[in-house]
Amino acid sequence: MSDAALNAIVTGAARGIGKAIALRLAREGMNVVISDIMGEEAEKTAGEVQKLGVRSLALKSDVASGRDAEELVKRTAAELGSVDILVNNAGITRDNLSIRMSESDWDLVLGINLKGTFLCSQFAAKEMMKKRFGRIVNLASVSGILGTAGQANYAASKAGVIALTKSMARELGGRNITVNAVAPGFILTEMTEKLPDSVKEAYIAQIALKRAGTPEEVAEAVLFLASPAARYITGTVLNVSGGLLI
Repeated sequence: MSDAALNAIVTGAARGIGKAIALRLAREGMNVVISDIMGEEAEKTAGEVQKLGVRSLALKSDVASGRDAEELVKRTAAELGSVDILVNNAGITRDNLSIRMSESDWDLVLGINLKGTFLCSQFAAKEMMKKRFGRIVNLASVSGILGTAGQANYAASKAGVIALTKSMARELGGRNITVNAVAPGFILTEMTEKLPDSVKEAYIAQIALKRAGTPEEVAEAVLFLASPAARYITGTVLNVSGGLLI
């Protein structure tokens, strides 16, 4: 690769972990496309990225839509010149016990978390293959390894992301495209901050470091897997859980 700035897409980047990833990549000098279903918040995040001295676009996208995923990649390539890095961060939860979970909640979570990761990776890989260079980093979860009561849909989607990561790593390695995953544990976000204190304490009690993680700590792991330092790493799942999963 040349010394020109790399171009990254981060899905679900309007806020939370995705926003932290976008800002961290920007601080490293990368141009970042902010993809999110929340258009106005995506625009605000893109503005913060631009203040770091790099280019940024905000594109409203539903990653579970093949049309949106394809347009996201095409717009990025057209306006920035290439798609070098894809971070599949977009994800949702719709928690319930398996026996009570609705079919629509199952389909929604699997559609965004797993199908969305597949679609964005598929279209981005086609662009990356043209330059024989690319870095795909998928956001999995320790739930996809351990399973989580009340989150059968979420855990299944993240287990699927892990299997997808390994399969695409085998398929794309010959084109100098690495595909890896980051598996966060209990991370402080707007979603987890709303949990009852008793639930938070129960999670933290299982963590070796005895604290929750931060979005910025997840972002550092993503940056590593997208960087030259990880050029000989593919098909791996990096556990960022403070020792929740050992």
